[in-house]
Amino acid sequence: MIIVNLDVMLAKRKMKVSDLADQVGITLANISILKNGKAKAVRFETLDKICEVLDCQPGDILEHQK
Repeated sequence: MIIVNLDVMLAKRKMKVSDLADQVGITLANISILKNGKAKAVRFETLDKICEVLDCQPGDILEHQK
């Protein structure tokens, strides 16, 4: 199972979901789906932009659990 820790990174950066959506260039709905772990997939391009905006690595956002 893949766990999305986007809410943790947003809290660490003191950033709102809407601000992240604006800076990444995707809809608030799509960021919310990703943040809530409901996404079935994420484009590398989107993950790259999220990491750029949050100044983090993909492993800071995505975690694998058995």
